[in-house]
Amino acid sequence: MNMMLSVRRAAMLFLVAVFAVGCAQMGGSGNKGYTKKSGVGPGMNAAGEVVDSKLVESGYGELVKGLSEWEGEITGKPAADSKFTQLKIGMAIRQVMDIAGQPSDQGAHMTGKAWIPFYFGSDRHRYEMVYKGVGRLIFAGGSMGDYSGGNLIWIIHNKNEPQYL
Repeated sequence: MNMMLSVRRAAMLFLVAVFAVGCAQMGGSGNKGYTKKSGVGPGMNAAGEVVDSKLVESGYGELVKGLSEWEGEITGKPAADSKFTQLKIGMAIRQVMDIAGQPSDQGAHMTGKAWIPFYFGSDRHRYEMVYKGVGRLIFAGGSMGDYSGGNLIWIIHNKNEPQYL
């Protein structure tokens, strides 16, 4: 009888722990681990312009709070008449495409968080759009079975952006 109560108690504690971890991981912020770095970042020049988007690292741009409490980063300086200046961190992919149009290239990859059991956050995959001569947009998505959508978490301005990833 005591053994049965111990097993039930252990099972209940396990379920409470899983629920607590899942609730703690939910939220809309894409850059919780952001650390501002100094100096000239990889893929950037001394004027703060992005010269190679593939080399850019998080932390050398400006941290901003956007729509629905989303946090993100804006790196580089916008090209003249860039539609990227109309975008806001936290926007959904569809909203972004309504403003910026079709990208010249796009791709996606899973993040390490996709493999964490009981992770219910919104950063299971990253979706990237390239706009030739304008820059790149990075989206975080994939919460609770959503593998198609995402929210904008990083704007990389690069007036010399090539056409492809």
